[in-house]
Amino acid sequence: MILQTPRLVLRPWREDDRDALARMCADPEVMWDYDRVSTRIESDARLERYRDAYDRLGFGRMAVIRSSDDLFLGYCGIMPVFEGHPMEPGVEIGWRFNRAQWGHGYASEAARAALKDGFARCGFTEVLSYTSSINKRSEAVMRRIGLKREPTKDYSGLNGESWIVYVARP
Repeated sequence: MILQTPRLVLRPWREDDRDALARMCADPEVMWDYDRVSTRIESDARLERYRDAYDRLGFGRMAVIRSSDDLFLGYCGIMPVFEGHPMEPGVEIGWRFNRAQWGHGYASEAARAALKDGFARCGFTEVLSYTSSINKRSEAVMRRIGLKREPTKDYSGLNGESWIVYVARP
């Protein structure tokens, strides 16, 4: 299953995506909201986790490619909330893009396509998105794609960091 927008292709992961994903996840600017960059082993595990979710469930984080030149831009998609997370059970939309691609509207465009597919094809009645309260870029994407802030769902992370929650409904 492939999703297309005017500028983007969201597709399942391929073996030849590993290097591009590893480069992106090794960039400190891209991974600023994690406590560190990802190793190649961690990046490969991420790709396998995303691919496995897609194979099992028919949805997941997908590689985002610019349609004009097949350039790997990042990833976007809907995943089940992982076991033990404060927002469990449910599904969550998320994205991450190469630093050079920030500011072009790719995250919003890809997320809109993923949400549309999630509601239409997958039948979701609610899709969550959450981020650290200091991650203003992700929060701006959440607002741009039409998610609504739900402060009653906010939670604290393991280190006491505040997390804010947005919700999309069909």
